[in-house]
Amino acid sequence: MNGSTAVANGGSGKHDKEAPQATAAIFRVQGNTVATVPVAVNNSGVHQPSTPLVKAEVSTNHISIINRKKSLKDDIMIETLTSEQAASHEVVPCTHQLRTNLEEGLTTAEATRRRQYHGYNEFDVGEEEPIYKKYLEQFQNPLILLLLASAFVSIVMKQYDDAISITVAVVIVVTVGFVQEYRSEKTLEQLTKLVPPTCHVLRDGKEAMMLARELVPGDVVLLNTGDRIPSDLRIAESFSLQIDESSLTGETEPKHKETRAVPQATLGTGSDVEHLTCIAFMGTLVCAGRGRGIVISTAANSQFGEVVKMMMGEESPKTPLQKSMDDLGKQLSIYSFGVIAVIFLIGMFQGRNVVDMFTIGVSLAVAAIPEGLPIVVAVTLAIGVMRMAKRRAVVKKMPAVETLGCVTVICSDKTGTLTKNEMTAQSIATPEGKVAEVTGIGYSADGGAVQYQGELVQQWTHPEFARIIEAGIVCNNALIEQDKLIGQPTEGAIVVLAKKAQLEGVRGQYKRLREMPFSSDTKWMGVQCADAQGQTVYFIKGALDRVLDQCGTYYSADNQRKPCDQYSRQHILEIGKELGLKGLRVLGLARGESMQSLMFVGMIGMMDPPRPGAADAISIVKASGVDVKLITGDAMETAQSIGQSLGILSSSDSCLSGQQVDQMTDQDLELVIRQVTVFYRASPRHKLKIVKALQSLGEVVAMTGDGVNDAVALKKADIGVAMGICGTDVCKEAADMILCDDDFSTMTAAIEEGKAIYHNITNFVRFQLSTSVAALSLIAASTMFKFDNPLNAMQILWINIIMDGPPAQSLGVEPVDDDIIRQRPRNTKQPMLTGRLIGDILASAAIIVVGTLSVFYKEMSADNKVTPRDTTMTFTCFVLFDMWNALSCRSSRKMIWQIGIRRNRMFCIAVSASLICQLLVIYWSPLQHIFQTEALSLFDLIFLTTITSTVFIFNETRKYFNLRSKSLNHDPLSVSGI
Repeated sequence: MNGSTAVANGGSGKHDKEAPQATAAIFRVQGNTVATVPVAVNNSGVHQPSTPLVKAEVSTNHISIINRKKSLKDDIMIETLTSEQAASHEVVPCTHQLRTNLEEGLTTAEATRRRQYHGYNEFDVGEEEPIYKKYLEQFQNPLILLLLASAFVSIVMKQYDDAISITVAVVIVVTVGFVQEYRSEKTLEQLTKLVPPTCHVLRDGKEAMMLARELVPGDVVLLNTGDRIPSDLRIAESFSLQIDESSLTGETEPKHKETRAVPQATLGTGSDVEHLTCIAFMGTLVCAGRGRGIVISTAANSQFGEVVKMMMGEESPKTPLQKSMDDLGKQLSIYSFGVIAVIFLIGMFQGRNVVDMFTIGVSLAVAAIPEGLPIVVAVTLAIGVMRMAKRRAVVKKMPAVETLGCVTVICSDKTGTLTKNEMTAQSIATPEGKVAEVTGIGYSADGGAVQYQGELVQQWTHPEFARIIEAGIVCNNALIEQDKLIGQPTEGAIVVLAKKAQLEGVRGQYKRLREMPFSSDTKWMGVQCADAQGQTVYFIKGALDRVLDQCGTYYSADNQRKPCDQYSRQHILEIGKELGLKGLRVLGLARGESMQSLMFVGMIGMMDPPRPGAADAISIVKASGVDVKLITGDAMETAQSIGQSLGILSSSDSCLSGQQVDQMTDQDLELVIRQVTVFYRASPRHKLKIVKALQSLGEVVAMTGDGVNDAVALKKADIGVAMGICGTDVCKEAADMILCDDDFSTMTAAIEEGKAIYHNITNFVRFQLSTSVAALSLIAASTMFKFDNPLNAMQILWINIIMDGPPAQSLGVEPVDDDIIRQRPRNTKQPMLTGRLIGDILASAAIIVVGTLSVFYKEMSADNKVTPRDTTMTFTCFVLFDMWNALSCRSSRKMIWQIGIRRNRMFCIAVSASLICQLLVIYWSPLQHIFQTEALSLFDLIFLTTITSTVFIFNETRKYFNLRSKSLNHDPLSVSGI
């Protein structure tokens, strides 16, 4: 039985020509045999129920036949059928194999028994993770672990204030991360909250409404327009049944379903489902007609389930920011051990106490670790997530918002992502070649019109076009209510077209007498109507060549009937071919007094057009150095047309079909994939293969999609972006980010945010490490070489607060630069601490150290002893160096007057507050006593302000020459944040 069943003969091993042969059919799920079903095969090959004689138990190694004594009802459990197994048999054998009845359905008792074996028709997504586990997951960051290790060392060395400050910083970081991700999850729950799906089922001989989760194999489901298919079904009855499978295949055109089995030659040609015309798949939508089907598989055994299992088998990769933070943690650890080793060796060279030098080294290494960095990263990401929420995008994991900033390739699904998944009429052509253009997009007639050579086509101003629209609207079953389609997309497009031409009332002028439904054989639909005078009129619409074959005449521009000779037919087909080359689906239309006297009236070209703003968004991201690739299940002509209209496909680019991708090895695909911008006839496995090929070439890949067929690739991509309105639940579950308004242009905002986040984090690292290195160099030099310490303990604590406090944190909330979208994606293979960044940090630190020591020794030279004035001058000098350094660190690319001093309000407030606090430390007596300071003169403050501005002047000068160098090299796209 098609490789899926084993047959055990009832005894003699010979066929009995008179009596039905008793056999046992063994059904498998993914190759595992679980149960047997006795059937009988008569001479015509039709399976009939039989009294079981034997039970065949099949294992991997052997078949054993056991006499059975129990009744079939108690002993036999029905197994599921795969879609190809069911498609290869006619309805009656499938009914017997699943032991059901098309007129009665299953009994409640039988359904309960089967449910105990098969389980509910729902996916096991596992138990929800407890909140405390989600919180503890935040501690898995290497930088957080390094900070915890530092806190432990501080406790061992009895430096409790450091241990407390580090622990508080860590708790703040993990709490911010946890709260933000928890809020995103709750937002996602609201997005995906749907009414529990129900379906119409035959149970105990009666039609019943029940939850889809209660279905079992063998149930008989009734299908009507608008129903969501609750499980994989073998179609048993079809009355013009059309099903929208775009969520599974990506094709916008509904599939016509029929009851006939699929020929054996068609099966096994691939793992795609387009050829299975007698199977309805879970999650797809009935858009026209009615019918009934037998449940052949549920939940994980369905085609939908195969996609879910593929998705579960793929692990989401770490985001580039997570990798950068991991690398930074490792780098800082190495540098910390380096500091300890250098100080230890210097101490040994000087003959000092080994334990003392080790203690000093560890203390400095712990102090050098930027405990404020995780806070800045968490706060910056959280702000990015909140900004994205205002732009109608839900980010499920905080690090994902930065990932789009370093994306190098966007692989976008077409249907529902770059297009609205709303079929729209674009052109109307007469048999003689006149073409009227139609404006407007989607199922709304607002702003749309029909024009011919600049003239509006309204009602009967142009009879040659009005006749075409009349035939289309009368031979039509669709309705548009509040811009929502009820019916087939192709027919919905004609309804909207009629509204634009003010001809929607024409349908009411005819009374429908009979309908001739569409079939895969005829490829046209027809209606018999009576007009206002009671005369019979026939209208048909369908595939252009098939409709033309039915016509003996055509409607000419002078309102005359002309014979449709060979030349005329060829001319009409050429017009249709021209429309088809534009990516339009062409419908031919005809009318007549009888089916034998039909007159061809013209054709309508339609397509699922691009979303408004999608082309502009693609142009912007391509200008920033990001490649955009279109992946669709549509035909080549449609894919190329959309690709060209969106600016994705150019003359130098190439296209690949899903079949060609199948024939290529991974290495072959990697060789050509950079030149390919459009993939057509692509299935879920093709999308996954494309994403993997790009990632193996070092690309950072974003994948957008809305259907079940996109879920696997969404999870595998570096960042998966799902559509919130038309996206399926499994698609949203697999994605990292969800666009609530389904607007592709939101991607540009997300890329801006991603680049800005990394830019701000690197600015913070530049500031904090340069300040930290300067402070520790002062302390290390004075300790190791037994100099007088220029700063006391309280002053060092105050500087540490500034390093990790508001001025530093405010760098993380710097607003997004207007031109940041035009910068190239950053190289994710480079560590955050690049050689160039380390050079900038050391240069700034050197200026701070030299300037501070110069002030200290200048003040101390008067009496050769350290006085409160000396430490006050040195202390204030270092703080002012910090403020100037922070100002220059607001941008690594632009000079301060280019970004504006007051643009970052938080920075202005933080620096102003720090300077006021510094003045209080100098001039307010209670704080003077604590910090051991004394008042300075106005001249002192001017002198210190002048000398400390050198670090700002140096950094701004460096930026100026960098910008000048780039302009001379004509490099409009600079690397963000470097």
